[in-house]
Amino acid sequence: DVRNVNKREIDNFPCSLDCIASNKLNKLSKLALNLLEDFSKNSKTITNNYGKFGILSIQSFQPRLSKHIIDEIDKILAQYYGFTDEELDFIINYDIKYRMGQSNQDEEE
Repeated sequence: DVRNVNKREIDNFPCSLDCIASNKLNKLSKLALNLLEDFSKNSKTITNNYGKFGILSIQSFQPRLSKHIIDEIDKILAQYYGFTDEELDFIINYDIKYRMGQSNQDEEE
């Protein structure tokens, strides 16, 4: 639904923590905690008054502000999945290159 990861996605994701080397698993655990802390630190509370229905406050997260941590997680997972350097580059830089069109600007400079 573009906002939530559902149980079916978690259950069907091809990853076994038992198969990840303990040193990499420890790094992933630390990065996951850092990511959650960073998500919380960068979150905003959005409040809307719906009149007779009341006030609704939601916590809004901005994952893009935590990209540096997500990139570190991606680097470890790339090793687990056996990605090439080119594949990892594509994953890490996809938004920058393809959604924001910065690869063309970089090539022109």
